[in-house]
Amino acid sequence: MPELPEVETVKRGLNKLIVGKTITNISFDWPKSFPNSQDDIASFAYGAKVINVRRRAKVLMIDLSTKYTFVIHLKMTGQLVYVGAQKNKNTTKNRFGAGHPNDSLIGQLPDKSTRVITTFNDGSVLYFNDQRKFGWMKFMPTAEVKTLPFFVKVGPEPLEDTFSADLLNKRLLKRPNTTIKAALLDQSVLAGIGNIYADESLFGANIHPASTVKKVPKKHINKLHKEIIDVLNLSIQKGGSTDKNYVNAEGKKGSYITFAKVFRKEGKPCINNCGNIIIKTKVAGRGTHICIQCQKKYV
Repeated sequence: MPELPEVETVKRGLNKLIVGKTITNISFDWPKSFPNSQDDIASFAYGAKVINVRRRAKVLMIDLSTKYTFVIHLKMTGQLVYVGAQKNKNTTKNRFGAGHPNDSLIGQLPDKSTRVITTFNDGSVLYFNDQRKFGWMKFMPTAEVKTLPFFVKVGPEPLEDTFSADLLNKRLLKRPNTTIKAALLDQSVLAGIGNIYADESLFGANIHPASTVKKVPKKHINKLHKEIIDVLNLSIQKGGSTDKNYVNAEGKKGSYITFAKVFRKEGKPCINNCGNIIIKTKVAGRGTHICIQCQKKYV
């Protein structure tokens, strides 16, 4: 599933590419991917101008001049691909794609995974692709977006200025008896952290992912706070962790995964030169990468 840095990368790319454009047509092939009133689409989407693209946790919002918003959740296999107006719409020139890393990001579109096609007044197109059909694009008044159950429950944003070490500690202690990795993955505790960035942040903070939350010393929570911010910012800088067929707004591929210290590094020496190798195990039901020498387990 695309994580916070990938969705943030989508947000930033689309803000450069579609803000100011007017929607002229929308088509879809799967009602569950586009569960909207066609009367609302005709009245509030057609002829509307895109004024902003936002992100909350792993959810995207495209705000329109009519005070309506598309709320988009990519789920497991969703992706958004923008193709600029040109004679050959399937070249990589003036093309942006992000989300689940499959060939639809760079291949000919629409294809069998294309669920929604949004066409703009200049001939450019935004494709919403989703192989497994779990993702969706909901259309609603902008004022009502914040009332969606997900937005009511989701935790604080780790890249906002208000995200402090004390706040992280307070949020984690909402699940005092669980593993710290499970707490980090809980979107009601903290927004947007997924498997890759939980592993990387916990490694940087020298905390074993299976540690019990209430047993982890505060000084290590303080370090974890710094690592979460650093890891997320580095991933955004590198274009996210998608390392296959990703094309960002400048035509570059995501490269964070090559800078990862533990994720997908099983069997390789620990980067800290501690003499141990990275192992892969399972914590919180997820594949988990750790160095048993550098990451202390608090139970």
